[in-house]
Amino acid sequence: MTSIEEGRAPVLLSIRGEQYFDGVDPDATELMTEGTMELTPEGMILTYEESALTGMEGTTTTFEVRGPQVILTRCGGVNSQMIFEEGRQHTSLYETPFGELTVDIQTGRLRHNLTDRGGVMEIRYSIAVEHTVTGRNCFKIRVRRR
Repeated sequence: MTSIEEGRAPVLLSIRGEQYFDGVDPDATELMTEGTMELTPEGMILTYEESALTGMEGTTTTFEVRGPQVILTRCGGVNSQMIFEEGRQHTSLYETPFGELTVDIQTGRLRHNLTDRGGVMEIRYSIAVEHTVTGRNCFKIRVRRR
């Protein structure tokens, strides 16, 4: 078994995503997948491949934990970057096959207890597409070393 200091370590990720829309029960998806964890001088990077289940097959998703920020990057079939920072709003571009959209991310809560052995990260945020709020979301990611 390799030490995580030598680079990437295999991890098992349990990712639960919830979307809340006014007056509607939350829409929840849960994904169990294998990925990697890499320690960096700034924090940690979690990487996994999306599947047909998420509708983003052919896309690599990365969560980069850097101090008070978490940067979610998707590359491949879907290209986007979202920056989560508690109490702050960040705007980014979201590329789709139909064109680009501006997305405003307002992070209400960002908590994690991630270490080189794993842990849990929770991000609660609201999302506005083209400056129109489309809903509130929550990511809960459990990371376990394999």
